[in-house]
This record gives sequence, structure tokens and C-alpha cells, in this order.
Amino acid sequence: MAAITAQELELQMPDARKLLSDEPEMESSLHYMQLLLLVTSLEWAWRERDDFFIGANLSIYFSRQQLKHRDFRGPDFFLVKNTTREPRNSWVVWEEDGRYPDLIIELLSDSTAKVDRTTKRDLYAQRFHTPEYFYFSPETLEFAGFKLDYNQYVPLIPNEQGWFWSEALGFFLGVHNGQLRYFSVEGSVIPTPDEAARNEILRANQAIATAEYQTQRAEQEKSRAEQEAQRAEQEKLRADRLAAKLQALGIDPD
Repeated sequence: MAAITAQELELQMPDARKLLSDEPEMESSLHYMQLLLLVTSLEWAWRERDDFFIGANLSIYFSRQQLKHRDFRGPDFFLVKNTTREPRNSWVVWEEDGRYPDLIIELLSDSTAKVDRTTKRDLYAQRFHTPEYFYFSPETLEFAGFKLDYNQYVPLIPNEQGWFWSEALGFFLGVHNGQLRYFSVEGSVIPTPDEAARNEILRANQAIATAEYQTQRAEQEKSRAEQEAQRAEQEKLRADRLAAKLQALGIDPD
């Protein structure tokens, strides 16, 4: 029997347009809000870019055997760089020039934590070859980061704040107020659009308050200057009257 060529194998693949995501719902509203936070803040930070794709609880299809056994392993969050930003129903590797995620984040829960720490971690290292892998529990705040070393992950070393640097993101990842957030090189939190809008309003209000304060100070300085001028004029008048009296007495005021 003749071997199946790569072209024939590709023709046997299902239509990628019909491969919808088949991931379960998030464990809780806490998990959902954490996922939303990761997506929206990165999209805001990279709003001027169109060369990346973010998958949120989206299936990754990578082989016919996977489809046959319905062995779907969609990460909670993944990032693919150097691709298009257009929406997708799922990430189909053979339709994406063989591209796998550059970064994956799993949100741990009671039902998934063991798989996330073992089975998925091995898959992402050995099959996906994803350079960076992180997992975080929105409930217990357990947080770990790994980088790929050949076909296995080795732990990342956190900084003094307990954050991990991500080469894929160009940001730190760390826990802040019970949530997993991105941090700039300078250490500031990368905001969501809502947070950025609130920050803009706060900065505008501060600018208005500063302008009002400066105007008030300028008015006070003007008032003090006018008072000083009045005092100087009064002193001059008193000096002139005194000089006139001295002259009337035949005394040279100088």
C-alpha cells in the first residue's frame, strides 16, 4: 500500500472553518474575570499592533489523531506573535503555517490543576515547543513560570517582587491585589482600557486642580504685589508730607 503523501494527508484534514472551539466553560466568575483581565490589558498595551493573536479558552487543533480521539487541549490563554489579529473560531495549526503559541497561561482550578501541572505542561513543551508557560490560581494565588529548555520546562527565577519576566510579552507577570497582571520594565501595572480611561480622567482632574492652584497662587501674588505697591505709595506720601513740614520750619530734609 502506497504511503500517504503530505498533500493527501492535508486534503483529509477537516475544513478548518468548521473546527469550532470545544472548550468547557470557565470554572468560576473569578476565573472568567482573570481571563478577561489578561486579554483586555494586553490588547490595550498592544493596541497599535496588528501582528499577534490572543486565544482565550480556545481550542488548538494540531493533528488528525487529536481530532479522532477528541483530545482537545485548549489553553485558557495563549499568545501567538508574528501573525494576523483577525478573529478565529479556533487555532488550527496546519492552517497557520504550523505555528504554535509563543506563550501559554493556564488558570488553575480544583478540577484542572493536576493536568495543568503535568499532562498539559508536557504537551506544551514536547509537542507545541511553546517557549514560555505560566500557571496561576485565582483562588489560592499559586503562581509559577517556566521557559523551554529543549523539550522540557525549567522554572523561571522571580525578581524581588516575585514577578517573572516574559520575553514573549516584554513585560513582567506578577500577582497584584489577588490578580495576575502585566508589569512594565519600570514596574507599573499595565492597565485595562477602563483603568486607562480612569487614569486619564484622574490625570485630567489633577491637571485642572494644578492649574487652578497655580491661578490662585498667581492671584495671591498679584494681590500681595498690589498691597506692597499701596504701602510703598503711602510711605512716599508720608515722606513727602514730612519733608514739606521740615522745609516750612526752615530745615533741609536732606
